[in-house]
Amino acid sequence: MSSTKQAYDVAAYVWPSYTGDEPRTRMFWPEGNGEWETVRKAGAKYPGHTWPRRPRWGYCNEADPRVMEMQIDAAADHGVNVFIYDWYWYDGRPFLEQCLNHGYLQARNNDRVKFFLMWANHDVTHLWDIRVAHIEDNIIWQAAVDRRGFETIARRLIEKYFTHPSYYTIDGKPVFQIYDLSRLVAGLGGVAATVEAFAWFRAEAVKAGLPGLYLQLTSYGAERLNLSGVDATAAATPNAIVRQLGFDSQTHYQMVHFTPIDREYAEIIPDMVREWQRMDALYDIPYYPHVSLGWDNNPRYTTFRPGVVRNNTPEQVRRALELAKAYVDDHPQQAPLVTINSWNEWTETSYLQPDDVYGYGYLEAVIQVFTGG
Repeated sequence: MSSTKQAYDVAAYVWPSYTGDEPRTRMFWPEGNGEWETVRKAGAKYPGHTWPRRPRWGYCNEADPRVMEMQIDAAADHGVNVFIYDWYWYDGRPFLEQCLNHGYLQARNNDRVKFFLMWANHDVTHLWDIRVAHIEDNIIWQAAVDRRGFETIARRLIEKYFTHPSYYTIDGKPVFQIYDLSRLVAGLGGVAATVEAFAWFRAEAVKAGLPGLYLQLTSYGAERLNLSGVDATAAATPNAIVRQLGFDSQTHYQMVHFTPIDREYAEIIPDMVREWQRMDALYDIPYYPHVSLGWDNNPRYTTFRPGVVRNNTPEQVRRALELAKAYVDDHPQQAPLVTINSWNEWTETSYLQPDDVYGYGYLEAVIQVFTGG
């Protein structure tokens, strides 16, 4: 099939762990098929818990280009036309790139769904290893990088990804999202040093023939944008810090970052909208509305963890998506972008992929809202 243009850019985050064996992953998933190992073994933690859940497509290897061709078609046919790949770099090397490099980029139909990267620059603990996930604060890899590491990363991103014809752009510039601003600033040595690093990054993009770089910030709510712990000079307002750093826009990654989630999805929807409006009012840069499908990370633990979204049915999610569409319509000066968590966050129970609970219900909600299908 050929690529088709739709009025809205519906972008779903991709957690790239559902692949065949990749170096350094067996410490978390010893069977060698990524976090499918955790999904397959997950069970109910309390009466009425909607686990176990089974993927309708099976425990497929998303580093297989034929698998990704199927998934790309399913996404595009249901109105999801952008993938945001979580991208990792630890210990001076990339991590979990196979899903993108061997799967999506080798898929023959990757022109049907654009992609861009979110640098998931958070420290790594044993969270992904269900055997010891309950042990907190045991850092395996730190995500902060110095200027030399940053330049290595930037060159790799420009050469390997930003120039790809399917890379998603705004105003012609490749979009690059950064998950944890405090980690970035700490590694680079402060806000001023980060400003210099970003200026260098933009210049390198131009040298590569690109019109520039479009930097997107992952938001956690304005009250959490406080860099005083990593830079004694960072005492400005959140808006002033973001302006100084030169970010072009922001969005969220997950609603668990800004609202209590141990309740009915219908109760959460108004909080989602209020958060969009708050971000819009507090910052000079555009905010792109975000919708999470749910939250329940109990599959990653052996004992019950409180905090589970209830009744996040496709019908309720459709209501949230309709409000996101209305937000986009009310901001015609911005790109028509909506972010969704996620395409495949199974162990956080927030995914569009079809399962044995709602089938294709979430994907059908997307196409109904954004394409009228």
